[in-house]
Amino acid sequence: MHSVLRSPMRGIALKVSSVVVFLAMQTFIKLAGPDIPAGQVTFCRSFFALFPIMAYLAYIGQLRAAFHTANPVGHLKRGTIGILSMAFGFYGLLHLPLPEAIALGYALPLVAVIFAAVFLGETVRIYRWSAVLVGMAGVVIISWPKLTLFREGGMEAEQAVGALCVLFSAVLGGMAMIQVRRLVEEEKTATIVLYFSLTASVFSLASLPFGWLVLPWPSALYLIAAGFCGGVAQILLTESYRHADVSTIAPFEYTSILLGGIVGYFIFGDVPSVTMLIGTVIVVAAGIFIIYREHQLGIEQREARKATTPQA
Repeated sequence: MHSVLRSPMRGIALKVSSVVVFLAMQTFIKLAGPDIPAGQVTFCRSFFALFPIMAYLAYIGQLRAAFHTANPVGHLKRGTIGILSMAFGFYGLLHLPLPEAIALGYALPLVAVIFAAVFLGETVRIYRWSAVLVGMAGVVIISWPKLTLFREGGMEAEQAVGALCVLFSAVLGGMAMIQVRRLVEEEKTATIVLYFSLTASVFSLASLPFGWLVLPWPSALYLIAAGFCGGVAQILLTESYRHADVSTIAPFEYTSILLGGIVGYFIFGDVPSVTMLIGTVIVVAAGIFIIYREHQLGIEQREARKATTPQA
């Protein structure tokens, strides 16, 4: 294991870099075309991500150790939930404007707070519950115009289904985060990342009999590039947490909505609606408040431990 000097600015730079590369991944997926089955997209995203991930683990000397696991069933659960979350999320990404798909994805940390209270027994006080409720109201504001398109049929109905898929992806993503929280108690980060990409590749390959397409070269190259970007972004994200606290770098996740709006406008001609912008501001504000509260609670817990530690 390489020792790393902590540097908040480096951590922030790595986090923002991961956001940019994840956005590139999403852009490549949308450029590949809306008719590609979600299982095929998920396979390419997972399989081709293995190449940069394994190269990175070999570089830091953790590749062999990463294959050793004490909880294969836990990885299987995390992989099953994660692959479903990715598939629903990619379907929504292919059928929604890019900024709206990104904004609806912000429901995930809100769902994670709820699941942490229900399944992990974490104490969630009134401030965070209030932020979750406000954030969910923002999600409703973003999604409601899309959900009302069900009655229109055609492409409009596909956007409504896409919005529901992104929301369901966020729910499954929250469940996956709970499983990851359990895994990190006994497993290394490298092991969790590696086994997720492996299981996601195998599971998504099972969708092959259900109608994969023979892709033209541009679409195939876009999906391969998306997979590589996904792996590189995961590496950058992991490295960012080695240089700075989660509470320091987590708010920079929301730079994706600004960058996504720019990319959506200039590449796909997506113009954000007023309701989407209002809902996004509400969701982002709620998310940042939750991060702030978790940071404050972490400080209080550390101070409490110091106060109760016997002095020599």
